[in-house]
Amino acid sequence: MATLISQNAVSKDIGEKTKRKNRDLESPLHLDMLQETKISENLSIVKPKKKKREDKVAETEMKKLENVLFGSLYPVEFGKNIEEEEDALFITDRSANSALSVYEEDAAIVATEDLAPRTPVWVDEEEAKTNINISKVNRLRKIRKEEDEKIISGSEYVSRLRAHHMKLNPSTDWARPDSHVYNSDDSDGDFDGILQTTEDLVVPGSSKLLPGLLEYSRLVDANGQDPSSGPINSVQFHRNGQLLLTGGLDKKLRFFQIDGKRNTKIQSIFVDDCPIRKASFTPDGSQVILSGRRKFFYSFDLVKAKMDKIGPLVGREEKSLETFEISPDSKTIAFIGNEGYILLVSSKTKELIGTLKMNGTARALTFGNDGQELVATGGDGQIYHFDMRSMSCFHKGVDEGCLTGTALGMSPKGNIFAAGSDSGIVNVYNKEEFLGGNRKPMKRIENLTTKVDFIKFNCDAQILAICSSMKKNSMKLVHVPSFTVFSNWPPANKALQFPRCLDFSPGGGMMALGNAAGHVLLYKLNHYRHA
Repeated sequence: MATLISQNAVSKDIGEKTKRKNRDLESPLHLDMLQETKISENLSIVKPKKKKREDKVAETEMKKLENVLFGSLYPVEFGKNIEEEEDALFITDRSANSALSVYEEDAAIVATEDLAPRTPVWVDEEEAKTNINISKVNRLRKIRKEEDEKIISGSEYVSRLRAHHMKLNPSTDWARPDSHVYNSDDSDGDFDGILQTTEDLVVPGSSKLLPGLLEYSRLVDANGQDPSSGPINSVQFHRNGQLLLTGGLDKKLRFFQIDGKRNTKIQSIFVDDCPIRKASFTPDGSQVILSGRRKFFYSFDLVKAKMDKIGPLVGREEKSLETFEISPDSKTIAFIGNEGYILLVSSKTKELIGTLKMNGTARALTFGNDGQELVATGGDGQIYHFDMRSMSCFHKGVDEGCLTGTALGMSPKGNIFAAGSDSGIVNVYNKEEFLGGNRKPMKRIENLTTKVDFIKFNCDAQILAICSSMKKNSMKLVHVPSFTVFSNWPPANKALQFPRCLDFSPGGGMMALGNAAGHVLLYKLNHYRHA
């Protein structure tokens, strides 16, 4: 600013010369002489070259445009030629005396603005002359400083109103990014920092699920827009967590988009010659395999929306392919056959690629180790481990206290598995210890009294669902780390009816349960944030 003022200030010598010249040029003769002198000076000026002239004009036009758009970006320098003075926003009258011009006064004010306190632009002189009686109006009594105070001046009245407004409406300093009103060492510093962000105020500190009570909420039925007219035998979430399939004895395969509010039905497919006993997505999510008590099965391509009928399998005489499992790598489909045989079918060619044999009848299957192992149980009460690469059994062990195995479930990581029997007992084993010869289960769950039909771990293996379709509300959710059942499940008043199948969403946030009444109940597990 000092530089700007020094450039624009008129020196004292120039001012005195201007006064003396004005006194000398009062007569008309002197005016004529001055005019002739100016003409001669203009004629004696050497014209610049054309190129320099064009560059100067271009520069002048550019400065003029910038001044119009952004205001005066360049300090005005007086004493230039007429064209430069026209470009400036302020022009000095040369005939004026040595007093500061308007522009120079503004520059001086700007230079001292930061040093001097702010003063109001306009002050109402009547405020000091006006007197206000604050005791007559009830709402003005709150601005009194003393109880017997009555008359105050107008300016005092205004200042008190401003102070009262600031008291009721404090400034939101925390919302300004450049505000540092809190001390980082203060205990409330973290709280103020939280208010300056848009992040969640409550974030789960740990992913560990606590035992005792399970926090859940009931949502709209998953198949509420199109309930089944027969028992539901299969429910499963797609890998994206938004698509759910249902299949039952009414011969219809239905797809629903799950949002917890409307659960819109996307498609319904009628299979006229096969009551659906089981339907399942392939782990890669490209197709659906469904089967019943028939010697053939169906494959539905989700991309092409095409249904293919496969079977009977070459060289086999099985009349039912109702129970199967798909390997996690989506390469193999394992069907339970007759007399302890397990039929291995390629999911790509849909042809029989091999068989596995148990001593007793096969009742339940599950894959482990990313599809490289197959675990089976059945009528002899033993658990078989097969190597899918060599297609041979490498371990066989007795399930403790089991006469007939009816259900199997493997955790997502494959480190533990659960085996259910027809007596309602569920044994949970550590896989490494079991293969090492330790037949003692980690936990023996005895909460069911009828045959175990279904076992399912959730996505992080903290919840184990076991159910029996032979009794109402016969379903339990087990807290795996503590091996205790959740006391508030199942819900009261037998809302589950006869449960037949269950599935957890990929993120663990939702649980779908199909019952014999044709309904798919949908629950939200509040511990998990994603579906």
